[in-house]
This record gives sequence, structure tokens and C-alpha cells, in this order.
Amino acid sequence: MLTDIEIAQSAKMQPITEIAAAAGIPQDYLEPYGKYKAKIDFTAMPESVDKKGKLVLVTAITPTPAGEGKTTTTIGLADGLKRIGKNVMVALREPSLGPVFGVKGGAAGGGYAQVVPMEDINLHFTGDFHAIGAANNLLAAMLDNHIYQGNSLNIDPRRITWKRCVDMNDRQLRFVTDGLGGRINGVPREDGYDITVASEIMAVLCLATSMTDLKERLARIIVGYTYDEKPVTAGELKAAGAMAALLKDAIKPNLVQTLEGTPALVHGGPFANIAHGCNSVTATKMAMRLGDYAITEAGFGADLGAEKFLDIKCRYAGLTPSAVVVVATIRALKMHGGVPKTELGTENLEALEKGIPNLLRHVSNIKDVYKLPSVVAVNRFPTDTDAEIDLVISKCKELGVNVVLSTVWAEGGKGGEELAKEVVKLCEQPNDFTFSYELDGTIEEKIEAIVKKIYRGNGISVLPAAKKQIAALEAMGCGNLPVCMAKTQYSFSDDATKLGAPEDFTVTIKNVKISAGAGFIVVLTGDIMTMPGLPKVPAAERIDVDENGVITGLF
Repeated sequence: MLTDIEIAQSAKMQPITEIAAAAGIPQDYLEPYGKYKAKIDFTAMPESVDKKGKLVLVTAITPTPAGEGKTTTTIGLADGLKRIGKNVMVALREPSLGPVFGVKGGAAGGGYAQVVPMEDINLHFTGDFHAIGAANNLLAAMLDNHIYQGNSLNIDPRRITWKRCVDMNDRQLRFVTDGLGGRINGVPREDGYDITVASEIMAVLCLATSMTDLKERLARIIVGYTYDEKPVTAGELKAAGAMAALLKDAIKPNLVQTLEGTPALVHGGPFANIAHGCNSVTATKMAMRLGDYAITEAGFGADLGAEKFLDIKCRYAGLTPSAVVVVATIRALKMHGGVPKTELGTENLEALEKGIPNLLRHVSNIKDVYKLPSVVAVNRFPTDTDAEIDLVISKCKELGVNVVLSTVWAEGGKGGEELAKEVVKLCEQPNDFTFSYELDGTIEEKIEAIVKKIYRGNGISVLPAAKKQIAALEAMGCGNLPVCMAKTQYSFSDDATKLGAPEDFTVTIKNVKISAGAGFIVVLTGDIMTMPGLPKVPAAERIDVDENGVITGLF
């Protein structure tokens, strides 16, 4: 059996100019990066290129080590829509090098439902993440230089909130002391690094709608506080213009293709357990302008990625999804029911019955909280039995939601045709899209709304430090912003060990901070970290390249 990378490398790709032409992108607005990838100058594209397509979100159950296949389903669904004659575009996030070399692997799909060139997309691609890291670190350098050169803004070095970043899992950099080595080598202080995808610059880039909007958002970024506790911004450091210059190409969406030649926009990549976890607003809107159907995804389970996609991205961008696909596997549901990963190949209806409530809670949230039509896509494995499939179908039917079996990993678009037909049907239904909270509540009220409505917890416990932070943010006039929950992706609760659909839990709020450029309040719960570490056996140990430049080991 071929590996993902072998399948991708054996594919015959079309020149990106042909993909662009098929998508209706005028050549004058295409900026090729080699033969098979390009950027699109959305700022110059005429408004006449505008279809106002249906927006379809692909999300999933709570992740497990068994895998769910959200990106694979997104790509296979798009190829399925193309096969049944629909004009479709895909809008995905770019992979981070941290997971690629760590434990999760790449994010270009899998099997016969992939975007290509797979190696390029998973590695340096068009350099967007490098530009984001450079802009982030330029701001850090200008901040420390300002303090070293006299500190006219009266910045308190103990209250600097801006960190440097690198797009790699590197636990060694979580907490550092820098500026050592004497007077001419900076001002000694405690510091730390985030992974690039957790940088506010990434969130800003993905929410910005134009270069002007980008610069305004960059200028609003708060980097720290003065000795008398006033916020200091990137605009006050006069850094926004130079940061925007570094991002002038990164803001343009990237065009690639699926294995079956469906146009795909791959752009931006904020983590969904830390940031808002969606691809860029510009790419999503462009997909809707170019296709009758725009298929996109949001990171991790629907309690994280979908919640932020709907409550933050759709709110800011004025988007209304037409349908939602909730991805699940029988294997993952059995893990939620207590079965170890080594025993997932055996039929176990009892464990499946215990695990299905995880799926049902996600589906209920989409249907009853957000009031959107949805379908469950079950990625079928050879070990899944008819009895297990029938159990999932019957439980979902009780909620009034259909289940469609998906075989896109093995069959590509052909295995996604039935799902495509169901999505087309759902997109014709009217919906009464509603947010899970309104902006006029207090910060605590908005957090509690998410915990009670989406996680189904009893409520929140706000630690004293977080209470003080909330009070300060509301005094600054930031109380009307949406909240971006940072919590474990492995549970509805803030405890990664609580699988399935836990009940009677309280979410502990440890830290609350402002991402003023992105325009949301970040709420940290549990043991969430903004700089991951590598596992005992990182994926990097298996990755290699031969004398002809052929890469192996990526997945």
C-alpha cells in the first residue's frame, strides 16, 4: 500500500496557470511560485469576479489518537462535488512545521484526498510563516531596543507581554532569560517564545481583509504595559509599517490543487486550541467569490475550531455558513468509549454506545445552538462492522441528522460523492444562523455561555489573577470583544483525560489576555501551552531527502 507522500509524488499535477484559468482567476492577478503553486493578488482582482458561493464548514468530533480525517474529508468532499458537476473551491489552513516534525504530521489531507504539491505545502510553501515569524520578531526587537535606548514610553520590563516566536516545537524556549552579557547587549529580563502559529500576527493576518486593515490591526497590538499600567502598542513603537512590509506577500492567498485538479486556497494557520483555528478571511471570501461551493475546515473538534469559526470569524467577516459536516470515525468513538488504541479493530457495540454521546453533543451544538443544517460524515475503515455503522446512523437520526459513509481516503472524490449530494441538499435549506453568545455581555458571561452551551459544563471557576485581568480589560473598554478559548483539544472539559461527553465539570479560568490586533480576548484554561514540545520519537527522525531531492517520511 502506498504512503500518503508516495501517492502525492505519483500524481500528475496540472500547471497552476491551468488551475487558475479553470477557477476563473484572471492571469494578471496570478503570481506563480514555480509551476504548481501561486499567490493571488486579491487586492487587484475586480469585483466582477464574484459568485457568492455557498459556504460549507467541515468540523469533527473531539480528536483522539485514532484520527478523524477532517482535512482529508474536506478535500474529498470538494472533489466529490466536482465529480457531480459542481463548481467548487477548497479553503484550507497551511501546516505548521511544529506538528509536521512532531507527532501530528502534516495537514495536506491523506490517501487519495490530498492537496499538492504535498511536500511544499507541509514545509516552506510560499514563505508565509517565515514572514509572520519575521514580523513578530521585528516587533520584539523594536520593543527591547526602545527600552535599551532610553525607554521614553516608560515600559515596565516586568510587564512585557510580547514574545518572540519560531515555527517549531521547542519546549526549551518556553521560558528564557535574555539580554545578558553587560550593558551593550540589551536589558536583562525574563522572556519566552511562542510557536509561530500561536503568534497574534498569525491571527491578525487571518482576520485582516485588506492591507489597510492589516496595518490598523498590527498597530493595535498590545506589547506590554507602562509602570503606571497603561497599555503600549506596536503603533506607539512605530513598528506597524515595517511589519506590514514583511507581510505584503504573505497576506495574499496561495493557490494549489487537489489530486483531482480541484482548485484549493491554502492560507494561514492559527492553532485552534490557542487561537481561532481557521484559514484566512481573504481566502474564504475568495473561494466564495470563485466557486458556487466553498469548502473550508476549522481545527480540532467542533467545540474549538467550529465554535471560533462561527463566533469569531463569521461574526467579523459577516459570513453565514450554508451547511456543516461533522467528521467522525467508529474507531475514535470507541476510544471515547474507553477502548485502547490497540483494540479498535474488534467490534465493540458497548464501547461505541458509550462514545457516541461525544458525536451527538457536537451535532446538537451545530443544530440547536448555531441553528445550522448538518450531516455526519463517517470515515469508514475496513474493520468497521455493519452493526457499528447502524448504531451511529440510528443515534444521529434521533437528532434529525443524516449519516453518510465516506471513503475519500481510499477512493478520492468518488468516495465523497454521496456526501457531496447530501451537502448540496443541505445548502438549499434555509437556516437561522445564531451565535452562541452576544457581544454586549461581560467577559465572564461570554466565557460562561461557551462553557455551558458548547462544552455542557456546569460553569466556570475564575482564579483571582484572571479576575483581576478581566477587570482591567473591561476598564480598558475591551469588554465587548469576542472570547477565544484556549483549552485542551482532547476533551469538552479543560481536563484532557475526560473523554466522551463529560458532565458535572467546571472549567477553571487561569489567565485572560487581550489580542487587540486580532480583536478578541484570549482565555487560557487548564495546562494549555503556546509552545509545544517534541515527542519522545519525533516524526523528524523519519524524514529524509535523497540526492535527487525526493523527500521521504512526510505524512
